[in-house]
Amino acid sequence: MQHLAGHFPVRQHRCGRLAGDRTYPPNGHGLYEVAGNVREWCADWFAPDYYTHSPAAGPKGPQSGERRFIRGGSYLCHHTYCHRYRVAARTANTPASSSGNCGFRTVAA
Repeated sequence: MQHLAGHFPVRQHRCGRLAGDRTYPPNGHGLYEVAGNVREWCADWFAPDYYTHSPAAGPKGPQSGERRFIRGGSYLCHHTYCHRYRVAARTANTPASSSGNCGFRTVAA
C-alpha cells in the first residue's frame, strides 16, 4: 500500500470539517459533493482480492464477511498525506463502526 508523504494537520482547515449541501459546484454530470466530505459506506462485503477475479460488469462483492467496503475520501483526507482522496479509493470498516467520517449517499430522481 502506497502512502504519500505529508503531515496530518494539527489545526482545523477548510478541509477539516464537513461542507454543507451544494457548497461546491456540481461536476460534469450535475452531481454535488461526490468526493471528500465523508467516505461512502457500501453494501458490499470486503475482501481485499475480490475485484481481481470478480465479474467485469456489476460485481456484487463477496457473499459474506466481517467488514464492508467504504470508498472515497473524507474531511480527514488531504492529498499531502492520504492516498484515499479519490472517488475510486477503496478500504473497509466493520458494520459496528462509529466513525464520523463515513456516511452514505441518497439519490432522488
